[in-house]
Amino acid sequence: MQTKTTPGAMLKAMREKPPLVQCITNYVAMNIAANVLLAAGASPAMVHAAEEAGEFAAIASAVTINIGTLSTQWIDGMQAAAKAATSAGKPWVLDPVAHYATAFRRNAVAELLALKPTIIRGNASEIIALAGGESRGQGVDSRDPVEQAEGSARWLAERQRAVVAVTGAVDFVTDGERAVRIEGGSALMPQVTALGCSLTCLVGAFAATAPEDTFGATVAALSTFAIAGEEAALGAAGPGSFSWRFLDALTALDAETLDARARISAA
Repeated sequence: MQTKTTPGAMLKAMREKPPLVQCITNYVAMNIAANVLLAAGASPAMVHAAEEAGEFAAIASAVTINIGTLSTQWIDGMQAAAKAATSAGKPWVLDPVAHYATAFRRNAVAELLALKPTIIRGNASEIIALAGGESRGQGVDSRDPVEQAEGSARWLAERQRAVVAVTGAVDFVTDGERAVRIEGGSALMPQVTALGCSLTCLVGAFAATAPEDTFGATVAALSTFAIAGEEAALGAAGPGSFSWRFLDALTALDAETLDARARISAA
């Protein structure tokens, strides 16, 4: 049996058996999220309708839920998929985009948290607010540094019994007991719309590959993103050229390079 103990080993395993990832994400993110999964080696499915989301979740390898563009009908689909994934023993990832902005969003994310996501990925402002703190977030943009959200992430992970990832200049991942920081990426990444949303989908792909180690899977996904971001930035003149170079860098990244270049430290 192949071990999947390093980010590179998980990347290799994912490509050898591409997981089917149900991505319930926002309108802005659908294209880039699907392309990111394909470039990394996974198989995306953008299935969100309430009439089929639950049924599809039962056959998918993982589910990711992003609340970026909400409607009542989408919430019904999200809840159906989350319940079906849990019933089938599949991991599911919650991306609480700007959940603090309106009462509608706050209620939606509270209902989804009650369904016990396996992994929660957000920016610092989202994680601080999700833990009950006061963030400086403005819309979908974070105005808080990742290090300021580390305590909130640990508390949230313990309370939800989930892996929590805070992404930013230096990422932070914790399951309430273990915690690491991941360096890398590029300053151009926040200038490409929905790139963070696509990372949530990639976290789902890695979690599907290693459901027995969702902490390690999350670290592997974030490390993959970080190294691809560094590589893409080398020849990019701005966010436009970075975007397509990033997809190429994901495709070109191999297991050995990922393990050699990943900068993961205990926190």
